[in-house]
Amino acid sequence: MSDLAADRAYELDRKHVFHSWSAQASLDPMVITKAEGSYLWDRYGNRLLDFTSQLVFTNLGHQHPRIVKAIQEQAATLCTVAPAYVNWARSEAARLIASHTPGDLDRIFFTNGGADANEHAIRMARLHTGRPKVLSTYRSYHGGTQLAVNVTGDPRRWPNDNGATGTVHFFGPYLYRSAFSATTGAEECARALAHLEQVIALEAPPTIAAIILESIPGTAGIMLPPPGYLQGVRELCDRHGIVLIADEVMAGFGRAGKWFAIEHAEVVPDLLTFAKGVNSGYVPLGGVAISEPIYRTFADRPYPGGLTYSGHPLACAAAVATIETMQDEQVVEHAAQLGTDVFGPALQKLAAKHEWVGEVRGTGVFWALELVSDRATREPLAPYGGSSPQVAAIVAASIRRGLLPFTNFNRIHLVPPLTITAAEASEGLDILDQALTEASS
Repeated sequence: MSDLAADRAYELDRKHVFHSWSAQASLDPMVITKAEGSYLWDRYGNRLLDFTSQLVFTNLGHQHPRIVKAIQEQAATLCTVAPAYVNWARSEAARLIASHTPGDLDRIFFTNGGADANEHAIRMARLHTGRPKVLSTYRSYHGGTQLAVNVTGDPRRWPNDNGATGTVHFFGPYLYRSAFSATTGAEECARALAHLEQVIALEAPPTIAAIILESIPGTAGIMLPPPGYLQGVRELCDRHGIVLIADEVMAGFGRAGKWFAIEHAEVVPDLLTFAKGVNSGYVPLGGVAISEPIYRTFADRPYPGGLTYSGHPLACAAAVATIETMQDEQVVEHAAQLGTDVFGPALQKLAAKHEWVGEVRGTGVFWALELVSDRATREPLAPYGGSSPQVAAIVAASIRRGLLPFTNFNRIHLVPPLTITAAEASEGLDILDQALTEASS
């Protein structure tokens, strides 16, 4: 892209584009002119190592040739068709997804993204059980549509919460900032489950349709559930006839070093939602993987829901290429190895070096640094729901050195493409080390 074209793109953006989650007048968005692999280029020709995967969706990196080719070939054959008709791309994408989902989650309902996948999963659970309520954790994000944002726990819910969606929030496990005064993972697990059991009892089990959980909370902080927690939630759901929905929109498709993060706990949910990594975000796509009992609810009774672009051929062709590439190139195994051999050890060294790093946590290519101003008090380096000059300084220092970081409140998330090489990952971690040194000096 020429300098004139980049300038014109910026001018038109500020004149006509309304950005999400932002105060419009103060925005100064970065212009991206091209991307390849693990890198992006801005309007000034600066190359940036993408440690964000954008919004944690370019799992196979930018401009992957197999995905681009699949979209091109599909466009030349059948660009679009209404969802009532069979098309090869959707059928094959459904087969491939079902081949990797746990248990009996063999039926796939396609959506346009993660938020509407969660909306439809909750609708299915309510119709399957005949119950109205949905439970979710405070530290969670499930999407920006009306029901999904009310099920969400984080501050983006606050301006949109009208209190009439049948949603109830509870505390999930988070040992570093335990709501239960726990000092060990075992204590946190037991007390978090006891808390959830009490919430279920107080809300009346016959009124609760579903519990929706991110298998590993993503935007909320990449807090890995302690051993036994998801198994305990599964047992509570079974005991009370509650549908368990695993939100794998961010953690799924290899991000956590497994095809789906819930596999770490060897738990099978009743419904599993996905998006993002299913096709590396090249064309919008999400969906719900459905268990046999819930499928049977709608075998002879129409499901009252659908989308104009459900299973769009271009998006599904991208999904087929993505999943086949992941299988052929052992991308999930590569992600797991990056976690154990590169990210885990390097981030522990980073934590030992920098006083601002209170905790390191993660798995696969899914990591977070919890930043604090005081390790003893664990005072966050930025307030809940906000930022701070210190965090902004880390971001600025990283970008100057060629790293695009992902930050949320007082955390830095390390979520590059799963195809990143060990050398590229080490390069990014070295830059982050330098940025932390500069910002804290």
